[in-house]
Amino acid sequence: MKRKRLGILLLFIADILAIFASLEAAIFLRKSIFPFFFRFPEATLKGVAFFWWIFPIWLTFFAYEGLYTKRPSFWDEIKILWKAVFFATLAVFSVLFLGKIGEQVSRTVIVVMGFVSFPIMPLIRINSKRALINAGLLKSNVLILGAGATGEMISKALRRDRNLGFSIVGFLDDDTEKTGKRVEGIEVLGKVDEAESFIDKYDIHDVVIAMPECKRERLISIISNLQHKAQNILLIPDLFGIAVLGTELLNFFQEQVVGLEVKNNLARPLNKLTKKVFDFTVSLLLFIILAVPMLIIALLIKTTSRGPVLYSQERVGRNSMLFGCYKFRTMYADAEERFQKLMAEDPEARREWEANWKLKNDPRVTKIGRFLRRTSLDELPQILNVLKGDMSLVGPRPVTQTEIDDYYKDKAKLCFGVPPGITGLWQVSGRSGTTYDYRIALDSWYVRNWNLWLDIVLLFRTLKVVFRREGAW
Repeated sequence: MKRKRLGILLLFIADILAIFASLEAAIFLRKSIFPFFFRFPEATLKGVAFFWWIFPIWLTFFAYEGLYTKRPSFWDEIKILWKAVFFATLAVFSVLFLGKIGEQVSRTVIVVMGFVSFPIMPLIRINSKRALINAGLLKSNVLILGAGATGEMISKALRRDRNLGFSIVGFLDDDTEKTGKRVEGIEVLGKVDEAESFIDKYDIHDVVIAMPECKRERLISIISNLQHKAQNILLIPDLFGIAVLGTELLNFFQEQVVGLEVKNNLARPLNKLTKKVFDFTVSLLLFIILAVPMLIIALLIKTTSRGPVLYSQERVGRNSMLFGCYKFRTMYADAEERFQKLMAEDPEARREWEANWKLKNDPRVTKIGRFLRRTSLDELPQILNVLKGDMSLVGPRPVTQTEIDDYYKDKAKLCFGVPPGITGLWQVSGRSGTTYDYRIALDSWYVRNWNLWLDIVLLFRTLKVVFRREGAW
């Protein structure tokens, strides 16, 4: 407990340093950079010491958002940080207005501080937190009840996100034959009924109950016995496949019943409008930024092989409406002849095509085309599809009618109730290495769980995948 308190104190100090760095950067930009581009009224620009009162305001919002008490995942922590920064900046402006000191303070510094904090705060806080976790100061010992498939899945999830700071001590399972064996390299220590003794022995902070087959009466008994022994209990219910993002708990106190409120986010007009505005705004900015690189790619394609620079493939859009999906041409002019010859002469390639609708060593692809596909630059023209309203930045994969008839079938209505996307869950989950059924499952999950933050996260994760060339052909 003392180590954890020390870790929280050091994280608090790291946040102070991050706020200081953001404020110092804002003052520097206002004092040394902006005057070259903008005219400001003559005023004496105050130093960092003048803004001491900003620090408690920001730290109060950090504490209110649970940044010192909760264990959010990596992306959730960034979301919470950005939210706290936004409202802390508004609060500072409120102090300026209510205190009538607006004329004494550079409001440009306050605004710029808010903007520069978006990259600076996560960079300093996440890395500081990771260092504290590695040092054992913010690490939480975890015991998983259930060494079956669900327990194994949860152990992978907890270990994948290092930002959670969980250290899995071991599993407990009712099957005595599993005792002493290892699941994902972690030992099955004993039976579930022995949980209380292991909590004391290994200083367990968190208990995860991953036994979806457990009967209701026993489950309630386990939770009741352990609730006051561990700091937290995480229950994994047998509800796999339902929407989770935006799902809320409803408590009926008198009946002692908990309900899950599952929302259809994309059925709400405001959410649809938000997604459209986000898509159009970001796509327009991307088109302006990438105009020159796209022109260079077009010239390379034109000078290295015969044929048009762009080509359009017929794809199924929202509500089964067909549209032309743009891409840079990556194949030779006689691509169809090469494909038919390969299908007739190479049974292995034919099986690969029928399974994935892709070929790793595709003879139809040009040299520049291989590079464009590996880096996903061939899909840049789809920005035009987004600006036209045919596609979204993030969404289900754009597919042909044949793929829908053969694979999606009854799931097509769900998946294509929204526009297909340039990127999506499948691009950040193995991309070409995933099976077709898994891709459909990812598309379905995305539609059921949509929110704006999910789109933002997937865009950032796509950049990471493309940069590392993970799963690309």
